[in-house]
Amino acid sequence: MQFMKTRIVATAVAALFSTVLFAQKMTYDAGKTTFGVRGGVNFNTITGKDVSGDKLDNDIKTGFHVGLNAEVPLGSGTYLQPGVLYSQKGAEYKDDAGHLKLTYIEVPVNFIYKPILGTGRMLLGFGPYVGFGLGGKLENSTGKETDVEFTKTYDAAIEKPQLKGIDYGGNFLAGYEFSNNFSFQVNAQLGLADLIPASSPGSTSKSKANNTGFGVSVGYRF
Repeated sequence: MQFMKTRIVATAVAALFSTVLFAQKMTYDAGKTTFGVRGGVNFNTITGKDVSGDKLDNDIKTGFHVGLNAEVPLGSGTYLQPGVLYSQKGAEYKDDAGHLKLTYIEVPVNFIYKPILGTGRMLLGFGPYVGFGLGGKLENSTGKETDVEFTKTYDAAIEKPQLKGIDYGGNFLAGYEFSNNFSFQVNAQLGLADLIPASSPGSTSKSKANNTGFGVSVGYRF
């Protein structure tokens, strides 16, 4: 398990640097690449449908995210911003039935537009992300915790909650960058990957589960 987590982190970092190198070839004389740090609070839940096709009714679970990004100028106030984040997701179940906590290494690649506003710049952006599951815990109403197993296909021999380990979807953000290089932003994330493994008991074409949430964060560019 530790070896797998190490490979996930190495893959995420390699993806970040590969994207930066590729984007730099597109910039010509538009400017220089900068790097930044960002961290903040997540408000996530699990949306989708149960085996009967009814809408999942989960509450929001609070977590956090922290990570690094690069910002490659493309010209005319637009930038390509790949990054690597450690991010907590999950859901709170209704009526104090427990909660699900999931942790991911995420690789977002956002297109950012930064028009001048006052002494700083607005931040408007969108783009895809992919997340690699690092771990998870399911806590029931009595407080008992069980580790989550990330797997593509359900395995009845594994007596643990099972979810797919790959998440992906879209990011949307808006914020403001001050002249001193500090910034704040509001983030929204729509997960498109169905987290339910193939051949799960009771799974049907009606059932699905997606990570969905929003958050606020602060950052600094070097």
